[in-house]
Amino acid sequence: MACTSTRKVNNTTNQIITTDAASFTGFDTQGHRGCRGLMPENTLPAMMHALDLGVVTLELDVVVTNDRQLILSHEPFLNHEITTKPNGSLVTEAEERSLNIYKMSYADVKKYDVGLRPHPRFAQQQKMAAYKPLLSQVFDSVKAFAAKRNKPLPYFNIETKSLPATDDVYHPAPAAFVELLVAEIKKAGMEKQVLIQSFDFRTLQYLHQKYPGMPTAMLIEDTDKISFEEQIKKLGFYANVYSPHYSLVDAALVEKCHQ
Repeated sequence: MACTSTRKVNNTTNQIITTDAASFTGFDTQGHRGCRGLMPENTLPAMMHALDLGVVTLELDVVVTNDRQLILSHEPFLNHEITTKPNGSLVTEAEERSLNIYKMSYADVKKYDVGLRPHPRFAQQQKMAAYKPLLSQVFDSVKAFAAKRNKPLPYFNIETKSLPATDDVYHPAPAAFVELLVAEIKKAGMEKQVLIQSFDFRTLQYLHQKYPGMPTAMLIEDTDKISFEEQIKKLGFYANVYSPHYSLVDAALVEKCHQ
């Protein structure tokens, strides 16, 4: 599967020269949520550390706030495993879904810390004060990092977090969500650096119809037991990347993808 390409940095001007993400055919090393095992997930420190480790692509998740800001978050609410309240108390599992990011302003979301609480499954994860950053902040920080260190820009594998059952509850409907995301990508000049992934095929279908040049990745859960052919038919077109749960992968599936 492909989402990167050979790039070089012009040392004289610090202009970072890239080729289209959709055209790459090499091996792609991705930092999941930045580098979740080592740093607080989906935060600026995680993204910067992943780049220091030499990843080709930063994998991240985006959700939408009440004031229509795109921010990094795996859930559309403040997850109890990682979140500390502004008063220093811990978010509980019972209350996390009431802390609905789509109903909160970004200024309010930013008051919650997502880096100090020890993670129950990642013992090596460093603890530090951290907040959920704007997608625009991540783009700006990565561009500054690349220019300062004369490194090539990474690619961004961006997941839209949406489900049909929670439209207008935890997130906008797909069309509105995609338009917000594409506008942010274009504003940052990152059109050639992104791949958009989703379990919600409606997101990918809208992208394919409105922005056919933007590469897409279809995510497949381990619970999705319909055939590869049926999944492609359900999507309605060939995405650039097929991204199934590892337990579904065997030689036959790889051969079908190659075909």
